[in-house]
Amino acid sequence: MRRLLLALSLALLPLAVAHAHDDHDHDHAHGTLGAHEHGVAKLNAVLDGNTLELELDSPAMNLVGFEHAASSDADKAKVAAVRQQLEQPLKLFGLAAAAGCKEDQQELESPLFGDAAKADDDGDEHEKGHVHSDINAHYQLTCATPEKLAQIDLTPLYKTFPATQKINVQLIGPNGQKGVETSPAKAVVAF
Repeated sequence: MRRLLLALSLALLPLAVAHAHDDHDHDHAHGTLGAHEHGVAKLNAVLDGNTLELELDSPAMNLVGFEHAASSDADKAKVAAVRQQLEQPLKLFGLAAAAGCKEDQQELESPLFGDAAKADDDGDEHEKGHVHSDINAHYQLTCATPEKLAQIDLTPLYKTFPATQKINVQLIGPNGQKGVETSPAKAVVAF
């Protein structure tokens, strides 16, 4: 499933490097391109033939409202509710019904879901031991009529997770590749 997403990350690396040099808010201390930033998520989308792959990477703060391990019943309930929402990509991503997209595979990863925390190259730690937690969602869909899939509407995602203020989208589709910055007011991305 990650073959297309790997191609996307390699194809758009020059764009990411160029954006990092233009963006004066990136993390100079760690020197990374993909610094963990509350309110900001990343989405990779690849449409190849009738296969649509989506990869959402977000700080847990944007989705559940915290990043620590869920210990209270309220925190555990919130994590379970968010996981259930993420298990329904066709409700989070507005896709043209005429495209006939159906989910084939999904993979959700986060230390909050009980997955082992991955070691970050940059240590992703600040404020005396505060470790950032991310949530990663990978989806593979098959679209019966992919030529009808002209755009992805992220409005449902923004409405479901209102702490998300910006989603940086990288796309590869029939019209080439591009990077787009979205917001709740500008949430539609065209292929």
